Amino acid sequence: MHLYRIRENQARYSCNNSSGFLKDRMDTLQKMRVLVRVVEAGSFTGAAQHLNTTTAYASRAVSDLEARLRTRLLNRTTRRIALTEAGERYLHRCEEILACVDQAEAEASDAQARPSGKLKVHAMTGIGQHCIVPAIGRYQQRYPEVKVELTLAQREPDLIDEGYDVALVLATELPDSGLISQRLCSTFSIACASPAYLKRNGVPQTPADLATHTCLQTATPIFPAHEWVFQGPRGRESFAPTASTFCVNIAEALAVAVGEGMGIGLLPFYSAASGLRSGALVRILPEYTTQHTNVYALYPSRQYLDAKIRTWVEFLRDELPAMFNHECVDAAASSNLLY
Repeated sequence: MHLYRIRENQARYSCNNSSGFLKDRMDTLQKMRVLVRVVEAGSFTGAAQHLNTTTAYASRAVSDLEARLRTRLLNRTTRRIALTEAGERYLHRCEEILACVDQAEAEASDAQARPSGKLKVHAMTGIGQHCIVPAIGRYQQRYPEVKVELTLAQREPDLIDEGYDVALVLATELPDSGLISQRLCSTFSIACASPAYLKRNGVPQTPADLATHTCLQTATPIFPAHEWVFQGPRGRESFAPTASTFCVNIAEALAVAVGEGMGIGLLPFYSAASGLRSGALVRILPEYTTQHTNVYALYPSRQYLDAKIRTWVEFLRDELPAMFNHECVDAAASSNLLY
């Protein structure tokens, strides 16, 4: 117990000592401002009026600086004040220091008002490649002073430890994490195959028909690979693929496999859109969708939010639904490719 109290007292002393040091430095900066104003105004009274304080405080602030430095900064008479040689050198340094402080405060305040600087973004690979990269281009047309550093990976990062400003994640729902989250939009997947595969194996008309087909799987932490759940005209329908010959963890790789005629796969519509447009992929079961999920923006704090983070999230909230709706039209139109 005695040792614990000693350590507790040491910690309290360290904290108090640190707090006192910072307060002393803040007081010194304020007294520097007083000195600069006294010299500019040519009197303690004029400086006090400008700083909205008393003449006694202005005089005492300069005296405290002189006592701290053990150097006279001003020669005072009843009619005028004049800088000493040491005072001239010190005043010049004070002006430089205060200008740096003012600039730092202006830059920090401006970060809340004007988007600029580096924006570190993390996104899931598929949506990042197909949706976030094009969105970044349009965002930077609007805010050219923002430089974006984008990382794509199939995981949710630790925003604080890894230093990201915003993470874009796919999830049906989010666990409590202490982060600020905004739902940007929702998305889903569709069943696709290549024309060559369908020519060889026929076109399934219902999820149950998939039992006679080769089904390719995606390993994702969001949806189990062993169960495909469809939403369609008859509500919820499940299918358990048993004849899978290929499994991969990234939808873009699955799209290549499907396009090569290896089998049928479930693809996020933004991953399938290009292949649907080119004819490399065909949407099957056009009345069915699957793997419904939400797109969230995560960031550390709502208080004093940096302008580049605020405008980026607001931009995505407007941009992604419009982009997804456009891709949905393409996905729907692709159903006309069935023969």
